[in-house]
Amino acid sequence: MSAPLLSVQDLTKHFAVSKGFLRGHSHVKAVDGVSFTLERGSTLGLVGESGCGKSTTGRLLMRLLTPTSGRIELDGADVSTLRGKELQEFRRRVQMVFQNPSSSLNPRQSVGAAIAAPMQAQGIKPKEGMKNRVASLMDRVGLRPEHYNRFPHEFSGGQKQRVGIARALALEPDVVICDEPVSALDVSVQAQVINLLQDIQADTGISYVFIAHDLSVVKHFANDVAVMYLGKIMELGTRDQVFGDPRHPYTRSLLSSVPSPDPNADRSGRIRLTGDLPHPSNPPSGCVFRTRCPVRPLLSEEKQRMCVERVPSGAVACHHPSDAAAFAARAPEERNSHAHP
Repeated sequence: MSAPLLSVQDLTKHFAVSKGFLRGHSHVKAVDGVSFTLERGSTLGLVGESGCGKSTTGRLLMRLLTPTSGRIELDGADVSTLRGKELQEFRRRVQMVFQNPSSSLNPRQSVGAAIAAPMQAQGIKPKEGMKNRVASLMDRVGLRPEHYNRFPHEFSGGQKQRVGIARALALEPDVVICDEPVSALDVSVQAQVINLLQDIQADTGISYVFIAHDLSVVKHFANDVAVMYLGKIMELGTRDQVFGDPRHPYTRSLLSSVPSPDPNADRSGRIRLTGDLPHPSNPPSGCVFRTRCPVRPLLSEEKQRMCVERVPSGAVACHHPSDAAAFAARAPEERNSHAHP
């Protein structure tokens, strides 16, 4: 079996935050011990609610941020500490599509110049000429090449995101990190952009890390799925495993909250989480999900103590997945009556 294209091991990013004059600093644990792999030609979906560390993880993979600790390997080589020219070389192989296409483009720069910028920064001179290369990229993402000299304000949101995708493809990278690339777009445009990304993957064999909070998009697009909560991965598995047989209570609650297009659909199966999301500067001890876990109040004292004292690990970060499965099998009214930890 060949080695994965991208391997992440115990990746951590802590930000120092001032507590005020003479009160020192605390640390926000934005990403805390994340591990996963990405195979060639596949897509890893990184999902979770706002503030869980998805986008910070993406920026660490792109090396827009330097990890506090941990290891990022591309083709077996550690890239987590690269600097200068070596970091620039790394970025020829890993590119990013940002969430907001309007803010990720310079309003004073034509879209042609924006797409050409990565090649110019890397000193690449295409054989066919820069303008022809940019025109080819624009055509590949469904834009009209004759709009080379137009500016971002002349394009719709979906068209701007296509510019962002063309810019990411300019260096022919091995990995593209998509940071919620369709969340700012109209629903009618989202499917077009997703289909474009899939077509590009089928043609080039490129790999994606697809960051999203919309589980229906991830289910359609990803091969593997990692579910994040408070800087940690709660569950990691194939798309069929995570969506077909979720094992972590947080994953079950996320999936139960996905809206149905059918107005008459039965919503009684929804698992409601109570309580506020803990602040990442002071996460709960042991299992970080325990303060909102709907299963924990039903456990024995010994099992509850385990949740407080020991950090769960593995593909499912839960000490008691069998109890979580039994909880999910209960009648909805009985399940939600015990939703308060």
